[in-house]
Amino acid sequence: MLKTLPSEEYAERRRRLMAQLPEGSVAIVPGARMMPRNRDVEYPFRQDSDFYYLTGFDEPEAVLLLLPGRKEGETLIFCQDRDPEMEIWNGYRAGPEGVVARFGADEAYPVDEIDQRLPPLLDGRRRICFGVGADAAFDARVRDWLNAIRARARQGAKAPTELVLLDQWLHEMRLFKSDNEIELMRAAGDISARAHVRAMQQCRPGMTEYQLEAEISHHFAIHGCRQPAYASIVGGGANACVLHYTENRDELRAGDLVLIDAGCELDYYAGDITRTFPVDGRFSPEQKALYELVLKTQLACIDLIKPGVLWNEVHDLSVRLLTEGLVELGLLEGEPEELIERGAYRDFYMHRLGHWLGMDVHDVGDYRVDGEWRPLKPGMVMTVEPGLYVSPQNEAVEARWRGIGIRIEDDVLVTDAGCEVLTAGVPKTVAEIETLMADARRA
Repeated sequence: MLKTLPSEEYAERRRRLMAQLPEGSVAIVPGARMMPRNRDVEYPFRQDSDFYYLTGFDEPEAVLLLLPGRKEGETLIFCQDRDPEMEIWNGYRAGPEGVVARFGADEAYPVDEIDQRLPPLLDGRRRICFGVGADAAFDARVRDWLNAIRARARQGAKAPTELVLLDQWLHEMRLFKSDNEIELMRAAGDISARAHVRAMQQCRPGMTEYQLEAEISHHFAIHGCRQPAYASIVGGGANACVLHYTENRDELRAGDLVLIDAGCELDYYAGDITRTFPVDGRFSPEQKALYELVLKTQLACIDLIKPGVLWNEVHDLSVRLLTEGLVELGLLEGEPEELIERGAYRDFYMHRLGHWLGMDVHDVGDYRVDGEWRPLKPGMVMTVEPGLYVSPQNEAVEARWRGIGIRIEDDVLVTDAGCEVLTAGVPKTVAEIETLMADARRA
């Protein structure tokens, strides 16, 4: 199993990006900073996805500079310098020499020297390409570097005259996954799937949601993924009707469903799976009816995915099937077309069908191009996650339906021939789930 990308892949990404930049451009990509959690404690460091995509370097306070056509070297990285005394407290650093030797930089310098070294490198370039507006503090630094060049105008210095959003090239590259990226995402999907299987096997009435979350986190860590790709959702009963519920603190009760939305992160690539199953191992008639409607919808949507299908076509199919099903079950009354037209389904299905997936769980990439929904193409990875959520406060439906929340989510790769489900290793039919949970209780 591929656990890290080869260094040549990062170098090739930099070459591809520089080849797309307008003439006279320089690209600047800042890394992430350490963020305070509370007094004298910081959150675990996670590198900025754009920076890591181009470098594979995961230390804080770094900046990447790409200078297309520069004879002395096109890739420069500013990073934290080696400091043996500080390394006793904060861990070892690669330092400039290590960045050149191990991460493919042509030159590297201590980040403390960036204000001195960077303005001369911008001198004479027409455009600065970076994530304009993403970080106000970094925007201010770019402004300071420009002013430093302008201050030398009488000595012949010429400052860039355009600030250009780098996302239009970089994020389009990230949208399409290479063979190596796909292999990593398969592995992340498999680890995530087996964690969900473990949760189904271990679930018992009387457990807390956070104890079930711990089973998933344990499986991630044991298989090389210290951090989840996002805060895990473990919502029992009516908590499943809260789309981004992450408190995970309540007791799981017999007769309720539990919705788990969780995925690991493997070398910065995310898995993202949702499964919903009965706490005590058996679906009630109402739970089963809604669950099978969601599953039917998800399977039909996955079957539709292939190159050329418009992004929104898949979502529209989910809306139609769920609305028709809600009418059949009596939770909505009227003609499906009219109900869809006025958005009546949104009381039960209030989110989109899915999102791009990659280094970010809600990954980068435009959903529309030139004002039109974009067609799916090979190499894209998306989630397919229809759901139904019957609020406990929804008095328009019979009490027996209230408080049931269901979502079923898989990660799907668009291929030349159609699609591949990367997270197929966790069961999702009623029979498969009930059998798995029953077998676990007998073991």
